[in-house]
Amino acid sequence: MMLAATAVYAQQTVSVAYVNSDELLNAFPEKQQATEQLLTLSDNYKKELELMQNEYNKKYSDYITYQASLAENIKLRRMQELTELEERIQQFMELAQQDIENQEKALLEPLRQKIHEAIHAVGLEQRFTVICDLADPGIAFVSPEAVDANPLVKQKLGIRK
Repeated sequence: MMLAATAVYAQQTVSVAYVNSDELLNAFPEKQQATEQLLTLSDNYKKELELMQNEYNKKYSDYITYQASLAENIKLRRMQELTELEERIQQFMELAQQDIENQEKALLEPLRQKIHEAIHAVGLEQRFTVICDLADPGIAFVSPEAVDANPLVKQKLGIRK
């Protein structure tokens, strides 16, 4: 029985192709529009961050300049304000980064899905056994007729299940 299975496997033609999904993604006109939208969003966040940092720098400078003449409770309040500003800046940076990542995913995921669907269609139409993606070390497509070698490897390893 094993010889018959091996003979069938040996008769099948294996054809391997490759794609570069990054190159395909960059070829979409929508990719350029998405990139421009993301750059605009990033620039807006940078401007807002600069305003926050300028506010912090001014308050810090004022604190350093006048700290000797300030009452202790005023010093403590200003130190607290500086700490709160630092925390707001940190939170803002995290939220901005998260928003940019979410926007990028929302803009590019439909394009990646189109690429995935096109690769699958080409694999079926051209009867490729496997299509590898050079941009993502992995297999982009495996033919439904591809041979599952697991049973052969399990037998070689002496695994019965």
